[in-house]
Amino acid sequence: MTAQSLLPRARHEHLLRQLELHGSVSAAQVADELGVAQVTIRRDILELEKSGLLARVHGGAIGVSAAPTPQSARTDIGVVVPSSVGHFPVIVKGMDAASHALRVRLILATSQYRPDLERRQVERLVDIGVDGIILAPTLRGRTEAELLEWVGTIPVPVVFLERRLRSTGLAAFDSARTDHAGGAVLAVEHLAALGHARVALALFERTPTAPLVREGYASAVADLGLEPAPQVSLPKDDEDDLDDALTDLLDRCVSTGTRAALVHTDVHAARLVEMAMDLGIRVPENLAVIAYDDDSAALALVPLTAVTAPGRDLGQQALRTLMDRIAEDDAERSAPRHLMMGPGLTVRSSCGAAR
Repeated sequence: MTAQSLLPRARHEHLLRQLELHGSVSAAQVADELGVAQVTIRRDILELEKSGLLARVHGGAIGVSAAPTPQSARTDIGVVVPSSVGHFPVIVKGMDAASHALRVRLILATSQYRPDLERRQVERLVDIGVDGIILAPTLRGRTEAELLEWVGTIPVPVVFLERRLRSTGLAAFDSARTDHAGGAVLAVEHLAALGHARVALALFERTPTAPLVREGYASAVADLGLEPAPQVSLPKDDEDDLDDALTDLLDRCVSTGTRAALVHTDVHAARLVEMAMDLGIRVPENLAVIAYDDDSAALALVPLTAVTAPGRDLGQQALRTLMDRIAEDDAERSAPRHLMMGPGLTVRSSCGAAR
């Protein structure tokens, strides 16, 4: 798409992004960057001001938080995620970073992976008058049909976060998620490029991410023609059971000549490295390790190469998607938006590649 053909939404997102980064924008500068007439940008600024997303000043605009007498109404957004640790805090921080320019108040609640608590949290948010909800639903203990029946009763717009939902009914809702299968492919391809013909897999099965990692891993192994390698499921809570599973993986790697492993999550990968070193298996010299998740990977005994989710960007885009939906006229409702963002690979010491 050329600059001349940029849709209004793309221009609006550019304006809001520049406001978020710099606090103010010049209409002339933005027009030059996008290759459009200044009058077009001034009209965009006027439209965004009417929506309460910025404040006009001579020659451009400033963020509403910087305006001396902001008149626009605040939008209250509820965010319900399973946990306040691990994967989701970075996503929420991304939402918070975007919330100031959008004049949004975020209200955070956690479900602890309990459908009953999740329902109560959403009910509380609706009762206090939120304008929309970003929801990472708990999938354990309920079918997608049951989830659809419940979410269909929520009287405000909902954006699903970090969930692949296959139901046709659920596909009618907006969503934003990471391409976790693609992240696994990225990791296996990297290890194969380093010369590994076999890549083991360890999965923490309790998370919704695990099936997607397995799917991507299987696809990459098949596409690259890699040899069969050990695969283990990691137990949920018991530390002794976890150590037994990781010991089994290490024993099978040694017996099959497997010298590389993809381990989900980074917490489990860090434990694997410690146990390997206790057994005289050096990382990465004898075993290359890539962690899936990058919440604490850099702090491991051997800093872990890790699949890094686009958490902050994903949070920002999820919030903007919900704000767009809230601003729509019900009579002209647009098609559902399903945003999927690719993760990256952060290379550290554990895989043996140059950083």
